[in-house]
Amino acid sequence: MRSRMTARTRLILTGVAAAASVGLLVGCTGTGADENGAERQGTTSEENAASGDTVTIGFSGPAADHGWLGAINSGAADAAASFDDVELKTAEGTNDPIAQIAAVETFVNDKVDAIVLLPTDGAALTEAAIAAMNAGIPVINVDREFSSPFAARATVLGDNYGMGVSAGTYICEQLDGKTDAVVAEIAGIDSLPLTQDRSQGFADALKDCGLDVSARVAADFTVAGGESAASQLLSANPKIDAIWNHDDDQGIGVLAAIASAGRDEFFMMGGAGSKAAMEAIEADDSVLKATVIYPSTQAADGVALARLIAQSKTLGDIVTPGIPNRIVLDAPVVTKENVDQYIDLAFE
Repeated sequence: MRSRMTARTRLILTGVAAAASVGLLVGCTGTGADENGAERQGTTSEENAASGDTVTIGFSGPAADHGWLGAINSGAADAAASFDDVELKTAEGTNDPIAQIAAVETFVNDKVDAIVLLPTDGAALTEAAIAAMNAGIPVINVDREFSSPFAARATVLGDNYGMGVSAGTYICEQLDGKTDAVVAEIAGIDSLPLTQDRSQGFADALKDCGLDVSARVAADFTVAGGESAASQLLSANPKIDAIWNHDDDQGIGVLAAIASAGRDEFFMMGGAGSKAAMEAIEADDSVLKATVIYPSTQAADGVALARLIAQSKTLGDIVTPGIPNRIVLDAPVVTKENVDQYIDLAFE
């Protein structure tokens, strides 16, 4: 690895190890004995950081028509650039599964060493991913899962259900036993499984403290959609105690609707972790008091994993040799008290 990395890149690349590390290792060597003489098999992060054989990684993701997706793409590029033994081949972002299948086939024909793939449609890309795996090219699946376990060597996911749980838990804590509270929810696109998972986690967490969702509307992950949905919600509910908005990009429209309505009797939390949301939380001058992260570093983690897999390395600082087949990243809540720990990872 190059000797200098930006703070952002260091944070990106620690995501994989932080997600999977169990904190059990001591010492500095790849195999050997700890201070009690016990043998271990894992490698350390320092060993994995050392340059190895150059590997070529193909990356394909959807069109960057949302701030989060833009951060996914730039994160993959930043991660690859931080290694002096990685060459990244990036396909043009697309929302057309046929075009993405063609990109994967091109990677296979080019005989890349690994493929990192955030599919525009997991089911539609499954067969292409299986073909790559059958050609001996490991595929790292990011964010949207394939429909077969044979389509990927490793999968890196955000935790949509966990986002809902984190949001509900935070709201329960802030309302502190107020069982008659009016809790509202502004979801994303209701037909998407990720929205359904977020809503289910939210409802389950609220139920645990004796609350439920009193009012709910769905938007479409856009600023205009957020403003329209929030206006509808506010008009139908003259009193609200707390709002969870699933997505910080659509949250710009939500906050505009709240300002237009002159409402401030409630607090709001967002979702995904945009820079605009974190700056508003830091300023503490609006109803937005928190957001829950859906990591935009997943493709960066995928590139880091692809490098390790292609170089036959193990994941640093865990006891069990090899690379985990499935990594689910955390969904932490960001507040004014801890925003400084997360703002460098925020997406624009």
